[in-house]
Amino acid sequence: MSIAFILTLLIQVLLIVHVIRSGRNQIWIWVLALLPVAGPLAYIAVELVPAAFRSRTAQRTARGFKRALDPQAELRRYAREAQVQGNVASRQRYAEELTRHGRHEEAITQYRQALTGLYAHDPNLMLGLAQAQFGQGDAAAARATLDELIRLNPDFRSPTGHLLYARALEAEGNVEKALQEYRVVAGSFPGAEAAVRYAQLLERQGQREEARRVARELLQQARIAPGHYRRAQREWLAAAERLA
Repeated sequence: MSIAFILTLLIQVLLIVHVIRSGRNQIWIWVLALLPVAGPLAYIAVELVPAAFRSRTAQRTARGFKRALDPQAELRRYAREAQVQGNVASRQRYAEELTRHGRHEEAITQYRQALTGLYAHDPNLMLGLAQAQFGQGDAAAARATLDELIRLNPDFRSPTGHLLYARALEAEGNVEKALQEYRVVAGSFPGAEAAVRYAQLLERQGQREEARRVARELLQQARIAPGHYRRAQREWLAAAERLA
């Protein structure tokens, strides 16, 4: 029995198992069983390759590759949409992309133009405005915008906004209040950034043991977290290691 025959048989078996587990059309079982070479090639071409390109990972990879080739492509597209459509959704997308590119002053202008009429108190737009203000270096304006957001939308919840509020307080020099906010958001933030920023501020305030405790707890939780979480949070977990 040749190695090639064994490999072909193994591929057939693995693909048949894949058909059954993935709930695909059972006709593929007969195609794979009766056509040792053509069957697997057809299954891979018709079922597996298109599915791979439709996956979120593949789509993210494609977007990342496109951005690497032409970093301004989406910015130009959103700029055209905002100019032609002029509605809130198009302005918001354009403002978000401007913020991502560090063009905070332009983003602030877009957010202010969107914050009118029925959307004058929209919490997502107000949060975007605060992010652009903070990115521009105006922590006081960002904190004021977030205060107004909370006042006008008391039921709105956003871990990202909560972390931004703590960072704005820290940047303003209101360390005691910033520590309080970091302590709260660190327990609910869907990532390691909030806990690490909390521990870093504790260390800068001379509270070394408390900073180490926060960092160690974060690292303990990360050890039992899924692999994709650890990969996504690699930089923040490395910062936590340095604190622990």
